[in-house]
Amino acid sequence: MQITFDVARALSILAFCFFGATCLITTRMVEEFERYRLARFRRMVGVLELVGAIGMLAGYVYPILLIVSAAGLTTLMLLGVVTRIRIGDSLLETLPAIVFFVVNAFILAVALWQA
Repeated sequence: MQITFDVARALSILAFCFFGATCLITTRMVEEFERYRLARFRRMVGVLELVGAIGMLAGYVYPILLIVSAAGLTTLMLLGVVTRIRIGDSLLETLPAIVFFVVNAFILAVALWQA
């Protein structure tokens, strides 16, 4: 299980560095957040994704940061799933948010177990 945890953690760190930066700098994400009817939250979401990734990375030194970051990203992805459902996206369009919700919930559960 430790290998799965380490792979999930690395995947989440890399993904949220990418997603956070994308959210902050691409016009595609400006359009997506307008479609979500959440344009005013785009920058905040991008920053939270980057902070979550950095917190997970810092969690190698300060384990409490891993727990806080995993909890934050899990919550963010749960809200992402709810948003996708609310606007009527298909399961395929919602699947990335579901997967990252599950990945971060797994990281959180293992981090709490190991604490």
